[in-house]
Amino acid sequence: MDYKVVYTKLSQKDLRGLDRSVVQRILKKVDEFSQLDEPLVKAKKLKGFEIDTYRFRVGNYRVVFRLDPKSQKLVILVVLRVAHRKDIYDKNV
Repeated sequence: MDYKVVYTKLSQKDLRGLDRSVVQRILKKVDEFSQLDEPLVKAKKLKGFEIDTYRFRVGNYRVVFRLDPKSQKLVILVVLRVAHRKDIYDKNV
């Protein structure tokens, strides 16, 4: 099953602040994961969030996302943030 990937405005801003080679690597990995039958096998569930929130690891970067529960046939993977691992879990970022 292919998942439609939607990047929030905040995640797009995060990506614009990264090196082009890093962005290409992240986009390629997210695309690969979204084409899996069950992309959550490549993800880790994050604690401390009201809604189920997960992250993909891409080298030293983390892609934080949620699966849209409203869509019934098309599952949407919503990318919330993209940042270096030392910064991604900081609530102030």
